[in-house]
Amino acid sequence: MKKPELLAPAGNLSKLKTAIQYGADAVYAGGETFSLRAAADNFSTEELKRGIDFAKSRGKKVYVAANVIMKNNDIESLYSFAKNVYDLGADSIILSDLGAFDVVKSAAPNLKIHISTQANTTNFASANAWHKLGASRVVISREISGEGLRHIRKNTDPSLEIEVFVHGAMCISYSGRCLISSYLTGRDANYGECAHPCRWKYYLMEEKRPGQYMPIIEDDEGSFFFNSKDLCLIEFIPQLIDTGVDSFKIEGRIKSEYYVATVVKAYREEIDRYFENPDNYKLDPRQIEELCKVSHREYSHGFWHGMPHSEGQIYESSSYIRDYDVVGVVLECGKDGDALIEQRNKFSIGDELEVLRPKGPFVKTVVSDMADEEGNSIQSAPHPTMKVRMRLPQYVEPNSMLRKRRKI
Repeated sequence: MKKPELLAPAGNLSKLKTAIQYGADAVYAGGETFSLRAAADNFSTEELKRGIDFAKSRGKKVYVAANVIMKNNDIESLYSFAKNVYDLGADSIILSDLGAFDVVKSAAPNLKIHISTQANTTNFASANAWHKLGASRVVISREISGEGLRHIRKNTDPSLEIEVFVHGAMCISYSGRCLISSYLTGRDANYGECAHPCRWKYYLMEEKRPGQYMPIIEDDEGSFFFNSKDLCLIEFIPQLIDTGVDSFKIEGRIKSEYYVATVVKAYREEIDRYFENPDNYKLDPRQIEELCKVSHREYSHGFWHGMPHSEGQIYESSSYIRDYDVVGVVLECGKDGDALIEQRNKFSIGDELEVLRPKGPFVKTVVSDMADEEGNSIQSAPHPTMKVRMRLPQYVEPNSMLRKRRKI
């Protein structure tokens, strides 16, 4: 068995560092152009260089996404972008467009190319065709079952790396190639600007009865028939490894640092525990609890068992489930637990908190005393990014996160 790479999203430099600190082997990031996540902060050239240097100093990799569906006026600037990505030391560039592939090959012949899920690779013939053109990795469409994935791996060259999504948001359209957003809002989903109209509330109106809106499903909240559940395959770590794929990918470049930290940590710990004792491995049920503490939609197994049909959709609401808030991030901590915290949301004396650490189980604590930077006692931390001194039960690493359960 080979240990798969754990690949995490990096929407900005801070998230890149968090992903690596919490256990990612590699991250994927977008520049200020050509990235399919226009809503993410993304990276300037300087930030991308800093991120690559940070990752490489820790033995990790950075892949740069340029997976939009290209237009004519993109080609010249893509050539320069690809050369820059190679010069900065990125480990690969992620593409979906065949023309872009040709441009990158010309601009940076030694830069590895990964084929994005946007290319809709659903069979081994397509994977092999990309490999013959010079691709080093193919990201398989999320619409493929576990058995289909195994069949692709069995019928492709072992030197071609196979990457598969294991966690994150799903799309109603095949691997995100969708025109609904363009038609309804003028924002091109294939250019990283999706407005997510598939998750809006819809009603039916008959042509000769304008203004009379009929619910497609009788529900006071409306009808959300395009609203996909989130993917979660942590229960299938052994089966995923058995397929022989090379990389487990987590979706979420526009998600929070807390989301990245929690999800990466859960998958990191389960992959490592499996390899420590494959014959006796069982999923730690606490990992499911952890994954439910981040903002998410209802989870499903996606297409792992085949077509999910109606079970893959949420019809009642388009809202996220948010049971916890991050209230602070540890900047420094002494051996005795004396910590300097940067506030993220208000917390107060008497609050019960959990401290999420990069390694090891979370630590519970009740806030018993707090002080501002000058040492003055305070009852709460109401101001964004204010610095707070408080005592934790033990030493925790910098970038540990304090979370508080929301009141119902």
